Amino acid sequence: MNATDAVTFWDETHAARPAAHDPRPNARLTETVTGLSPGDVLDLGCGDGGDALWLAGRGWHVTAADISAVAVERLAALADAHGLGDRVTAVRYDLGGAFPQGEFDLICAHYLHSPFDLDRATVLRSAAHALRQGGRLLVVDHGSAAPWTWNQDHDVRYPSPREVAADIDLDAATWAVERADTPRRIATGPGGRTAEVIDHVLLIRRTT
Repeated sequence: MNATDAVTFWDETHAARPAAHDPRPNARLTETVTGLSPGDVLDLGCGDGGDALWLAGRGWHVTAADISAVAVERLAALADAHGLGDRVTAVRYDLGGAFPQGEFDLICAHYLHSPFDLDRATVLRSAAHALRQGGRLLVVDHGSAAPWTWNQDHDVRYPSPREVAADIDLDAATWAVERADTPRRIATGPGGRTAEVIDHVLLIRRTT
């Protein structure tokens, strides 16, 4: 499957559901970022924009990237509607081809899974190198599938946070793993449906 297929898939996925008016941030983001001093943040795969808007509302300057132009355009409009247009830059970006330019204090990659080929290890390694000293990379992956997700392959295997860290293969002299665990939570999906899900959480800090 090529890049055009991926763009079409994600554009159609976003266009098939109503635009969110007040998207919620991811729970692992709020628990990790609360207490950190605001700075520059890159949100990889921003989707509906709940993380970007939450961060901007707390003083962060957000670059929100997504492969879907539908998602990007909706987020830009939402940021303006919330009075956060000066703190959110929404950009369409295909991470399979290149990585956004800049240096950041925080980079978030929530559920950066795709049915298309994506060299995640290279993307996340590039993210780690884009951190300023003291900056953090937060990677939150699915550890299980909620009943409403697009991927209902029950044979899929979800790599552990430590396995993800090993794949990224960062020099321990420059980057330190601050968190690698698999907490559970109750997730809420379309129509108010709820289900217990597992998150795989990896937090890496650039020390030098």
